[in-house]
Amino acid sequence: MKKLLFIAASVVALSGFAAADIQSPPGSHYTATRKLGRALSNILYGVVEIPETIVRRTDTYGAKAGWSYGAVDGTNRAFKRLGYGFYELFTFTCPTYRGTFKPPYEKCGADNRIEMNVHDGLSEFPPELGFEGYYSHVRSNSY
Repeated sequence: MKKLLFIAASVVALSGFAAADIQSPPGSHYTATRKLGRALSNILYGVVEIPETIVRRTDTYGAKAGWSYGAVDGTNRAFKRLGYGFYELFTFTCPTYRGTFKPPYEKCGADNRIEMNVHDGLSEFPPELGFEGYYSHVRSNSY
């Protein structure tokens, strides 16, 4: 009985030292329901790109460019959002982008870096040693 009690106490004491990786896997916060919500918001609110782009171009380049270039660019962006919205609406049950439910388009100003979220961990698995990284000035194919 002493031996069994000693073994049980040892297992309980040593289990406190066991460490596990408690990060969620990359892209785990992208789910089918989030993809459906993204699709519906792109369809419903894609039109807002037109006045938003007009205002941004007016602030950057002036009123004439804002109302000409901004209107054309905003219409282009609105049609893109509408297209992505319908694409994601019809495929929201399938992981289509690299086997995940991530959006197939880049966010405005994204720099394609692996992001670290405190609650979810890395946004994707880091590259292995010897593979090309995200620094464009390190390697080039112009040798």
